[in-house]
Amino acid sequence: MHFIFKKIQSSYSRTFHPVLFLFLCVASLSSYAQERKKVEIIQAGSFKQSKNIANARRLIGDVIIKHKEILMYCDSAYTYENSNRIDAFGRVHINQGDTLHLYAKKIFYDGDKSFAQAINDVQLKNKEATLFTDTLDYDLEQNIAYYNCSGKIIDSTNALTSQVGKYNLNTDMVHFTDSVRGYNGSYTLYSDDIQYNTVSEIIYFGGPTTIKDSLNSLYSEDGWYNTTTGETNLTLNPRVFNATQLLQANYIGYTKTKGDGIATGSVHFEDYEKRTIIEGNKVTFNETSEIATATDSAVFIVYNNTDSLYLHADTLRTVPDSIEGENLVMAYYGVRFFRTDLQGVCDSLIYFSKDSLVQLHGKPVLWSDVHQLSADYIDLRQHSTGPNELHMKQNSFIISEQESDRFDQIKGKEMVGYVVNGKLKNVNVNGNGQTLYYARDKAATIGLNNAQSSKIFISFNDGKIHKIAFKKQPEGTLIPLANLTEKDKKLSGFDWKAELRPLSKDDIFRKDEQSPAAENNKREIKTETHNVPEHKENPKDKKENHKPNLD
Repeated sequence: MHFIFKKIQSSYSRTFHPVLFLFLCVASLSSYAQERKKVEIIQAGSFKQSKNIANARRLIGDVIIKHKEILMYCDSAYTYENSNRIDAFGRVHINQGDTLHLYAKKIFYDGDKSFAQAINDVQLKNKEATLFTDTLDYDLEQNIAYYNCSGKIIDSTNALTSQVGKYNLNTDMVHFTDSVRGYNGSYTLYSDDIQYNTVSEIIYFGGPTTIKDSLNSLYSEDGWYNTTTGETNLTLNPRVFNATQLLQANYIGYTKTKGDGIATGSVHFEDYEKRTIIEGNKVTFNETSEIATATDSAVFIVYNNTDSLYLHADTLRTVPDSIEGENLVMAYYGVRFFRTDLQGVCDSLIYFSKDSLVQLHGKPVLWSDVHQLSADYIDLRQHSTGPNELHMKQNSFIISEQESDRFDQIKGKEMVGYVVNGKLKNVNVNGNGQTLYYARDKAATIGLNNAQSSKIFISFNDGKIHKIAFKKQPEGTLIPLANLTEKDKKLSGFDWKAELRPLSKDDIFRKDEQSPAAENNKREIKTETHNVPEHKENPKDKKENHKPNLD
């Protein structure tokens, strides 16, 4: 074992040559020095050794210096022996490649570290974008420029400023932080953290950001905005708003070229002037047609200081009318609504915002207090002064529940009701009028009165028929309570539908298979985002019995 070790040690001693080793080291350093490119002085008016700075030469007058792919132009400069440092002064200009130009009054360049610091009136030009600042640090190897004393980027479309910035020239991305402002002829931006691509001209939000144009402001904490096309994707707490309207959702997207927009997830659209709200999980809209469609838990709310109407349907659509300032809200399939003084169901509904007219289609049923009102078609006309009007056409029927199994009933071809303070006050029956009501002597009920006349006027008090006037000679009988049969208690067509009545604002989402509206829910619903039907006529032109186009 000792012999083997000595043999190896002896062999190692014979192969190691210190002189040869030293020669290889020197050759290696020489090779490195040859690879390390020196600063070249291409041109100077004069140059001399500096008396004040050791190992420095001063160049004066139309100086041109080259290092690797860098060309530097300046009025004067210092170069240093055994170093690739340059201190340049005056009208300093660095040109790198075909597109990059750096200008400043002073530039301190270190070629060994591929680093330059530009000071005073700094301009960095790359392709179509120019960066302006007072002090800029530039990593030439990574092609990244930094500033932290306020800077501005200007290109063919936008101007963006911030206190701190980082410009990656390889990716054309600028990261702006701290007091970010952006603007062009159509918008102004406010943020503390965005990124901007100087080629695509898209802004990416890295924090709370607001963009204002002549009509609206948009806010989001994440997403992007194309300053050229206006296309927008807002993905974190987004909202779009102006003095009279607000749209907020989990996501808002917009394509300006088509005018199409979409909002999804907890969508809330509010019009402060009209005091209306549309909510749902998906809303699509088109800026040109001004048509918006809400689906998936869609709700329409009309609010005031005293009460609010909550309406749900499978599909809600807002459409501008030909009358200036008029918007229509159309509700399709499974319509249910609730207000403390009025509830209803129907297949479809149209709301005219300007004069608060509501048209109900598809076996509509209304409830107010103890009254159930139904017809083939109903419209509500609300007035700021005077009583509200209730127009019922074809197979009109009013049922008023008095006691268990006792109902006052009014039937006719057409009816006009007047509502005061949320209470049904008077009803005019025109054509084939029939009444069935319990006659009362003070507090006692004495019998059931059955009367018929082509025209009848009825007034109510506390939900009960108070007075009846027959404008033509009536036909009628009074049946004592003791003689009543089940057949006597109901007019033909009687259908008490209390189980369908919405009981609260949350109950509007209930689907009842017995509901006439529920049958229509089984039909296919077409709600394509970009195929909203064109609005061609004013529904008021067919006010008498206008049926909305459900396709």
